[in-house]
Amino acid sequence: MDIRLLRPSDIPQIQQTNITNLPENYFCKYYMYHALSWPQLSYVAVDVSRPKKSPYDAPKVVGYVLAKMEEDPQDGVQHGHITSLSVMRTHRRLGLAEKLMRQSQRAMYETYSAQYVSLHVRVSNVAARSLYEVTLGFKNNGTEAGYYADGEDAFSMRKDLDYLREEALEEESEEEGEGSVGRDEGGEVGSAGRAGEGAERLRKVRVGRQLGVGDLVERSG
Repeated sequence: MDIRLLRPSDIPQIQQTNITNLPENYFCKYYMYHALSWPQLSYVAVDVSRPKKSPYDAPKVVGYVLAKMEEDPQDGVQHGHITSLSVMRTHRRLGLAEKLMRQSQRAMYETYSAQYVSLHVRVSNVAARSLYEVTLGFKNNGTEAGYYADGEDAFSMRKDLDYLREEALEEESEEEGEGSVGRDEGGEVGSAGRAGEGAERLRKVRVGRQLGVGDLVERSG
């Protein structure tokens, strides 16, 4: 299984996955809008084990996450939003939804410095709520009445991305620590080390030449 960025050529299969699994469906141009406006944020899960019948056989997309950045956030805080998430029933319980979500969240933070990510979920969708709340750590911020076209309410959820900032700081600290240990335990490095090696080689050459000339003079006398 391969998790990669969404490509425009994936859109027909993404739309089919959406129609098969979700009541909220979109036109192809809506997916294209996401892909062109925020190309770093939407991902697909591809079943690479599926044999190709020809070089023109399209890869089998079995899941996707469609995401964007809020263009005019009401709270004035830079944040991302999950528009849609779906995995085919044949490929569920493999952790694909979680991997797609985490990849999109990391891209929001690294590319746009998003401070949090938001989404809406049907009140009746118990499985999706468990994924968001239990597995991914989203918090319920309240209910939006009649959010969906059929009149069902939605839970408005969000997750702070501070944990990604903390991970980045820890990685930087570890890299600096490793660099310090290398400099303390070893000899001089860089230009200083090269200069020292070069000077040592030059001294050996000069000594060798002087001795050689001295030997010749003594034998000539």
